[in-house]
Amino acid sequence: MYAPERQQEILRLAREGGRVDVLSLADTFQVTAETVRRDLKALDRAGLVRRVHGGAIPAGRLDFEPDLAERESTAADEKDRIAHAAIAELPSEGSVVLDAGSTAARLAAGVPLECALTVVTHSLPAAARLADHPGIDLHLVGGRVRHRTRAAVDAWALRAYGEIRADVVFLGTNGFTLEHGLTTPDLAEASVKRALIASGRRVVLLADSAKHGQEHFARFGGLTDIDLLITDTGLNPADEAALTAAGVEVLCV
Repeated sequence: MYAPERQQEILRLAREGGRVDVLSLADTFQVTAETVRRDLKALDRAGLVRRVHGGAIPAGRLDFEPDLAERESTAADEKDRIAHAAIAELPSEGSVVLDAGSTAARLAAGVPLECALTVVTHSLPAAARLADHPGIDLHLVGGRVRHRTRAAVDAWALRAYGEIRADVVFLGTNGFTLEHGLTTPDLAEASVKRALIASGRRVVLLADSAKHGQEHFARFGGLTDIDLLITDTGLNPADEAALTAAGVEVLCV
């Protein structure tokens, strides 16, 4: 099969299934993973798909949102490093807000036992990891729980975050770009994230490098709204330089 034929078939599979992954495509077409990555790169340049970590989604699928299990398994090592680095950003005392997301949940699991903090979160996974922590005064924000993210959204959550002022907010995102800022597929999630940004004196964005360059349906802030981006070393040095030049403090771990 010639490359254009293979790429046409990859595009068909992406449109039918909503996404494709490199390893499955390599097995299907009996080619190397590097060959598949070149195919995806060509399709991405043509504007037919958007590359994501481990694969691609059809162009225009700005509403694509992986479920919680997929998020937990994607870029696991990178997220572990990011969460570990985020521990250094915890205040010695005071209050923090934890956003929903697999990286924030990892941070919750890694909070040292000697920490004595007030923690506010609308994330059920993060709350479960902190519920037995002896030094944490845990506040669980209520609302309608989205099954895909296990996070509370809508009026109750927005009202609660509108009434607090935390020392540090640890924020998550589905995508970030210099041009269009921070985005997520769901409008209700975006509203809560916007409220989180407003509730914090300092905002730390936890985002693995695969999310750079991705754009989703609902915008909830700009990179100027964050004080620090913690990402992994997979971020292209040129992209890191561009972010830094735009005034974003970047920590790659």
